[in-house]
Amino acid sequence: MAEYDVASETLVYERPDTLTEVSTHYCPGCTHGVAHRLIAEVLEEMGLKDKTIGVASVGCSVFSYNYFDFDFVQSPHGRAPAMATGIKRVLPDRTVFTYQGDGDMASIGMGEIVHAAARGENITVFFINNTNYGMTGGQMAPTTLPGQKTTSSPNGRDVESQGYPIRVAEMLSKLDGASYVVRRALNDPKNIRQAKKAIRTAFEVQQRGLGFSMIELLSICPTNWGMTPVAALQWLEEKMITYYPLGDYKVNPAVAEIKL
Repeated sequence: MAEYDVASETLVYERPDTLTEVSTHYCPGCTHGVAHRLIAEVLEEMGLKDKTIGVASVGCSVFSYNYFDFDFVQSPHGRAPAMATGIKRVLPDRTVFTYQGDGDMASIGMGEIVHAAARGENITVFFINNTNYGMTGGQMAPTTLPGQKTTSSPNGRDVESQGYPIRVAEMLSKLDGASYVVRRALNDPKNIRQAKKAIRTAFEVQQRGLGFSMIELLSICPTNWGMTPVAALQWLEEKMITYYPLGDYKVNPAVAEIKL
């Protein structure tokens, strides 16, 4: 699919070959599609399409293998880092990444992601944080904000009884095996461009054998949040970024030397 500027007949938008031409199952306004697009663009620009293996976990992104036109495997709930570890060790010449949501990675998969980072596994992890269990009806997740209402916290998250949200990027950045850990957002053109640059850096880290990298992407879930997409984008900017500040949380010296 391509779009042109009618006046100048200039190509302004084209679907990367790394994305399949299928209709999305994601809800209107969901930013999973933006994340897919960025990953696909970077892999195509780096010439890695035929050398990449993606690992999907359970959640809204469970069907992500339908959208990427390269090898993909499905892991059990939360186990994507463990599966990616096995694939990368058996096929070290492949670019291997996981694509996981917050209900998956920060809950049932917490053990897997922590130990993959601690071991310094040479894989790339994409962590989609939309502060709820999207696929199963919008229940409270480990990342749900204090006071945020969900289907399982209708009065808002009470930190006294339900604890505080987990800041995954900050936590993983403390592990010696992690080389590149950053947080970006998918709410406006500037942040989306910065997210793409971080994705490129993360794949460069893996290509150079520098170890574990994780990109946390703040995303919206208009359906489960009960908002319009526009209102959800505003809520992300005003509420999520306040609690989950954007930035680079771990950049090893060798990573800092990468010039894109």
